[in-house]
Amino acid sequence: MKKLLALFVISFLHPYFGVSQDIEYYRTVVDTTQSPSLKLEALDSLITKSFRRGDDDAFIAYSLQHIDLAKDIDSIDQAAKKAMNLQFLFTNKKGRPEKAVSVINGVLAHKYKIKDSFLLGGLYLKRGSANFRIDLKRAIDDYTLALENFSKNDSIYLADAYLFRGQAYSNLGNFVPAGESYREAYNYYEALKDYEYMVHAQQGIITMFSMNGFYDKAKEEREKIIEKLQQLKLNEFLAVEYYNQALDYKKMGNKKLHLEYLNKAVEILNKPWEKDRNYSQSIFVHSKLAEYFASEGDIENATKQINLVKGWSKNIDDINSRVNYYGAIAKYHFALGDYETALESAQKKLEGSKSYNYTDAILESYDLLADIYAGKKDYEKSLECREAYISIRDSIYNRSTANSLAYFQTLYETEKKEKELVEKTTSIQLLEKDNDSFKKVVAFSSVALLLLFGVILLFRNQQNLKNNKILQEKFSQKLLVSQEEERKRISKDLHDGLGQQLLLIKNKVISNGDNPTKKMVDAAIDEVRTISRDLHPFQLQEMGITKAIQHTLTQIDENTTLFISSEIDNIDNLFSPEQEVNIYRIVQESLNNILKHAKAEASKVSIKKLTHNIIISIKDNGNGFDFSEKYQDIKSLGLKTLLERTKFLNGQMKVQSKIDSGTTLEFQFPV
Repeated sequence: MKKLLALFVISFLHPYFGVSQDIEYYRTVVDTTQSPSLKLEALDSLITKSFRRGDDDAFIAYSLQHIDLAKDIDSIDQAAKKAMNLQFLFTNKKGRPEKAVSVINGVLAHKYKIKDSFLLGGLYLKRGSANFRIDLKRAIDDYTLALENFSKNDSIYLADAYLFRGQAYSNLGNFVPAGESYREAYNYYEALKDYEYMVHAQQGIITMFSMNGFYDKAKEEREKIIEKLQQLKLNEFLAVEYYNQALDYKKMGNKKLHLEYLNKAVEILNKPWEKDRNYSQSIFVHSKLAEYFASEGDIENATKQINLVKGWSKNIDDINSRVNYYGAIAKYHFALGDYETALESAQKKLEGSKSYNYTDAILESYDLLADIYAGKKDYEKSLECREAYISIRDSIYNRSTANSLAYFQTLYETEKKEKELVEKTTSIQLLEKDNDSFKKVVAFSSVALLLLFGVILLFRNQQNLKNNKILQEKFSQKLLVSQEEERKRISKDLHDGLGQQLLLIKNKVISNGDNPTKKMVDAAIDEVRTISRDLHPFQLQEMGITKAIQHTLTQIDENTTLFISSEIDNIDNLFSPEQEVNIYRIVQESLNNILKHAKAEASKVSIKKLTHNIIISIKDNGNGFDFSEKYQDIKSLGLKTLLERTKFLNGQMKVQSKIDSGTTLEFQFPV
């Protein structure tokens, strides 16, 4: 969900108010103005300020006011954006998914006025995320509606909808449709080169193998994921794979390998690439280690693990982590003979498991409660819990058996259809073979000469086109190089020549005590320096390309109304100075285009360093454009210049844009 959430960036402050106004000013506007549009803008500013301050309650209150007012004045698109922003807060932070559903339903009541596929599909996707905590069947319906309403251009959100629908189907035990959804999600993520979410989709498929008892198949597929993660250097995701494999070994009764793979997960969680510890994963892994040592009677090691888990539990609030935490506490105190504490924690684990409809955890909770009640000599309640455990275990077995049969039947039917298709195709080919042979002999003779002549003509034309293209590319690249050299020369002349002269004038003016003239000279000096920096980025040599780009983003964020977020890997020393200048120019010119033409409120810049290349992505939520029309416009040099610079770096440039739906520019350069 994080990809969808990142795109609904809170709108930036409207220039009419001015960024220096405080919260009380906007509250006064909201309370006193009779203009709905002015009130909407003031609420927008309050939402932004409360978001930046981390005031969730104020953010929710102002957002709800904004939604109601936007619906009253028929600004349904604005209401939709704010409703989607609220879903995560209500569902994940406030634990009120039903409220998120209610708010989104209020906007969907006006869905016939929403023309943007991104917004309509996004509303259903967000409602599905809330319903995931309430009713999995309704969540599946919402994800299906999202798939029906997103357009082909919304491919990343289509992928998310397939992934989440697969998870919902899997949690319900409907493994055949779950597998189909997971595979669709995987294909989308692969086409988008979103390797992290490719792993999530593949993990869903592996989980189904594991839930159905296909442990060898699950291990085989998991080893493929581990190898791919290592190749892509996404080592931070290995802990989840080792943890899941450890759980499979526990189900198989292999204690030695269960412990070995939990320790492998611990090694990954403690690696230096983790800037901040993943507390949820740490609680999962160390809770299972605490349970293992407690069940083996190794109280010393169990105590060490429990102390770690208790320390981390303050940093998490998701239900799954809490369920694991209470399970570890219960087993630890059961091993100590402290049945009251064990009982309290086991009941909390059962309550959390039921609220999330987590079947395996519910099963474990009843098994643990049966043992605890037996330890307390309350055999009646122990028997009740044991019967509940057996009932759930049998239902899981029956469901797993049915799904196993469905899985194998699907494989059988697929292979059968493929075999029949091959047989029919072969028969048709045999019948047509004789007729085709005669036709081919007649046709070949008449076509051969024409084909030969056409090939020769085509070859000559292609060679001419190829030579012209090479000459044009060389000319364009030389033009870019000479342009940068000329910019550098002019920049240096401005800085060393005119800049020095202005400094001398400033000193003369200061000596005469003429302060008004001094201010004018200072302004001229600043303008000369700004022009000099724009003409040639000397900060590349001073700071390196990574910090130079970050500096540019900071300058734009602080001095314009455009809100910029960024995720930038260090790419220093990967390219030659000439290449760095072109990469810097690509980022600079892309952002200038956004400022000049896009009318965007927010932009996101991402620079990812992979094994053999880097990927630069620049997104905005502006008015978009028709790429083919814009590229053919002889007055539009921006896109052509970006493309020429990309070719100079032997890279690739992709443009995704739609009118009123923002633009995404993606550049990929080999290292």
